[in-house]
Amino acid sequence: MKFNTIYKGDCIEILNKDIEKNLIDLIFADPPYNLSGNALKWVGNKTGGDWNMVNENWDKIPDAEYLKFTKNWIGNCYNVLKKSGSIWVASSYHNIAEIIITLKRFNFKINNIITWYKTNAMPNMTKRVFTHSTEFVIWAVKGSGWTFNYETAKEINPEKQKNGEIKQMRDLWEIPLVQGKERIRGEDGKALHPTQKPEEMLKRIILICSKEGDIVLDPFLGSGTTAIIAQRFGRKWIGIEKEKKYVKIAEKRLCIKK
Repeated sequence: MKFNTIYKGDCIEILNKDIEKNLIDLIFADPPYNLSGNALKWVGNKTGGDWNMVNENWDKIPDAEYLKFTKNWIGNCYNVLKKSGSIWVASSYHNIAEIIITLKRFNFKINNIITWYKTNAMPNMTKRVFTHSTEFVIWAVKGSGWTFNYETAKEINPEKQKNGEIKQMRDLWEIPLVQGKERIRGEDGKALHPTQKPEEMLKRIILICSKEGDIVLDPFLGSGTTAIIAQRFGRKWIGIEKEKKYVKIAEKRLCIKK
């Protein structure tokens, strides 16, 4: 097994063939939400500049195949997780049903569903529905003995008691969409990855649900945030990514020599 490396290819195949069974302590997965299919854009948006809806080929899976796709990657994640391992899966209301159904099918126990409140969410374009300002992160465990660093969760919780003391972390996380220096952009100023997740989110997940030296795996590594945070806090990591353009971005961020 190679650690601190990016496996290039389809995660279902790599999880099945290249990752040792019952090895991984923690998985964070940000799978396709299957939202692409149009080219909606908002030119001249006053709150954050020009905006384009995600419209990527990797995010276009026929509805009849999406549940099968979800079953295949979650099933292979189950196989590589330790009995005491945790899996965190990012989602929106569009695909949360498929994920929950599949997790239950593999006898995962769902401990929490975190509501991610995006404090700087984009305004609604159509003016026909409420503004979508939340996504979800499902935390599930394979068996018993999972890691939950309770005191760490209190210490890193930005919310405090009225007297300033630390408090328990709730299942509502107020974290802005990635912006500023953290956002990976090209020379034209456009974001290089449309669904880059905040470092703060991964920091909470990794510090709370793993220990130093544990192995963290991301089957949809994207721009590499999971690996960066795992490395920063003394965890081993494995990333899987099939899109060559994202592999290059992640390698650059991680300073990996080719």
